[in-house]
Amino acid sequence: MRRIIPFIIAGLLLAGSISAQPSFPVNGELFVDTVVPRVDITINPDSLQWIYNNPESDREFHALFVFDNGTVRDTIDPVGFRLRGNTSRWSRKKSFKVSFNTFTPGGKYYGVEKMNLNGEHNDPSVIRSKVMWDILRKWDIPAPRANHVRVYINGLYYGLYINVEHIDEEFALSRFGNNDGNLYKCLYPADLAYLGSNPDSYKIWTGDRWVYELKTNEEENDFSDLAAFIGVLEHVSDESLVCNLNALFNTYDYLKIMAAQIFCGDWDGYIYNKNNFYLYHNTETGKFEYIPYDVDNTFGIDWFNVDWALRDIYEWQPGGDQVRPLYDRFMHNTVFREQYSWYAGQLINSTLDIDSLIQSVEARKAMIAPYVADDPFYPLDYGYDFDDFQRSYTEATGAHVKYGLFPYMQTRLLSMTEQIETGSMDPVIKYIRHQRIAGQPITISAFVEADAMPVVFTVLYSVNGGTAPETVMAGDGSGTYTATLENIPDDALVNYQLRAEDGSGRTTILPCLPARISPVAGNTPLLFINEFMADNEATIADDHGSYSDWIEIYNGDVSDVWLGSLYLTDNFSVPDKWRLPSVTLPAGGFTLIWADGNSALGATHASFKLDKDGEEIGIYTSDLLVVDTLTFGGQDEDVSTGRQSDGAAEIVTFTTPTPGHSNTVSYADQVPAEESLKLWPNPSGGAIIRLNRAVDCRIYNMAGILVYAGHDVTEIDVSKYPAGVYIIITGEGQVLKLVKSP
Repeated sequence: MRRIIPFIIAGLLLAGSISAQPSFPVNGELFVDTVVPRVDITINPDSLQWIYNNPESDREFHALFVFDNGTVRDTIDPVGFRLRGNTSRWSRKKSFKVSFNTFTPGGKYYGVEKMNLNGEHNDPSVIRSKVMWDILRKWDIPAPRANHVRVYINGLYYGLYINVEHIDEEFALSRFGNNDGNLYKCLYPADLAYLGSNPDSYKIWTGDRWVYELKTNEEENDFSDLAAFIGVLEHVSDESLVCNLNALFNTYDYLKIMAAQIFCGDWDGYIYNKNNFYLYHNTETGKFEYIPYDVDNTFGIDWFNVDWALRDIYEWQPGGDQVRPLYDRFMHNTVFREQYSWYAGQLINSTLDIDSLIQSVEARKAMIAPYVADDPFYPLDYGYDFDDFQRSYTEATGAHVKYGLFPYMQTRLLSMTEQIETGSMDPVIKYIRHQRIAGQPITISAFVEADAMPVVFTVLYSVNGGTAPETVMAGDGSGTYTATLENIPDDALVNYQLRAEDGSGRTTILPCLPARISPVAGNTPLLFINEFMADNEATIADDHGSYSDWIEIYNGDVSDVWLGSLYLTDNFSVPDKWRLPSVTLPAGGFTLIWADGNSALGATHASFKLDKDGEEIGIYTSDLLVVDTLTFGGQDEDVSTGRQSDGAAEIVTFTTPTPGHSNTVSYADQVPAEESLKLWPNPSGGAIIRLNRAVDCRIYNMAGILVYAGHDVTEIDVSKYPAGVYIIITGEGQVLKLVKSP
């Protein structure tokens, strides 16, 4: 038996991205920059002294954290507390990291797991990195959020700091909509130089750290994507660079980053100092994203006796044989160099208004000045006083600060204006997306930037390999263009490219290889995600003796099914994430897949792991049709989730799991996964709320702060909870809303 199904998952449509546009979360309470919030750390004095006595250590200590911005005041206990940074660890004014998830697994504060408190000891203005972060975000670059905060430790004022958003999987998720790709932290000497085709060649250790440090998917530890990216930089001809690099890298946003870094004089990044950047492999697009990091050495701060305000914007890298392959390939490719020149001109002529920027910085200077005047650590590293702070905006203060902040901006603006090469560029096409839902037209959208307007933007497409008429895309006036393809059968395969022609006749066609829009209906085998376990501690060991996550697949068809043409994924945006083993599953049979993130261990070991806090599982055909999908919430240790009986619709949890066997245990071992708990009274104005059965649960306030966690809970004292709305999440993934009345 076969089934014909539309590609609709819980009301979602089939969507694809060639180069998805990033998202930009608002500053919110944690990064509010219209005031200077207060951060209090309370820590055992002996622990604090140990931290100062061991500046190179990353050991974290228990501390109590209080955040107060005048609107919210929150307390979290415990948090992890340690030093952060590189050279700043040896400064008198230290930088610190606060971790909300070290001692509270899954802990977050306003959506972030860690908080970077940077002392900015090199910068007498205590503002340069904040200005650059703001410029990047104004220019739609997915850079960290940042604000000034006052830091107190054990009641003593430790000075004015800049709170910079941590770059991790939460950052990736908030900007790119996924966080299951490889995230590399790249530090000196990360030059992206070719070291061979072996991915392990890039696992370079220098001193006491990695040059390319994998911050996600550490167990799999697969550097193949990085090796492929660097291999393109090394081997691809100049004529083929645009197509080949665009397939692996978000080139056009990086051109903007290059222009911004060079305007701001950020020499401590990739191009000059081969340092301080992240690369994230965006699994929605298959492309690397470049993320700037640690931008305090900017706007005229110099340690190399270089005038960064006057330096050639096309020769920013060091001289001699110190090649930076990524920057070098851009500068020696005519198409990319012209586009870079255009972006540099857009930055200084349109995006930035220097007079307005100076006015806004003046206002921020006035806001932070009182906290610099009282900062006891501000003078300790370079002898700065409050007068130096005031002058540093308009004058050089000597030593490593060669420019005042404002004179640097004005000088750099003038020099870039004089240096930018004249000429035209090929149109830029980016953020290509398509959407398809059964029974409806296909929509395709993209963003276009061009030197000469107007732009004629066209979809070139084929249906099942045959030719089709071109369709003109309509612009919305902001650079985004959309087209609708009508009367396409649901079972038809569509391939397309986009062509942009500007007013001078210059043309760009992307993607170089046509993008594919899969059918949304067709024949699929009757396979089921029958049972899975996302927290296997002692239930069943794999063929290597490890207790890994597992997924059971059941063949409910009347025929045997060959699995080798099917895919298994934990991300519906990447349906072909891992190919199932080349075996035949008999009708009525079961097979077990180990979701351990290490496919090198064998054919039944998937390239991903399951998240016990909840995610999704899907089986897809080679045409990316849905075979079966399942989403789940938080999971308990050694408790599985699956279908009440083999192939059934109802999803339950099993306290007696049956991996590789029929789900035919007694109903006493099953708990309906979607069964709602009952709690009363709700709303509650009193001290005690009660649950109708014992559960493991956590309670969060609406800021996402954990306020309670307990095991086998039947009643909870909420007498000290402020009035408001709270979310209760059980160990079974059930979610309840509690209203605490005044």
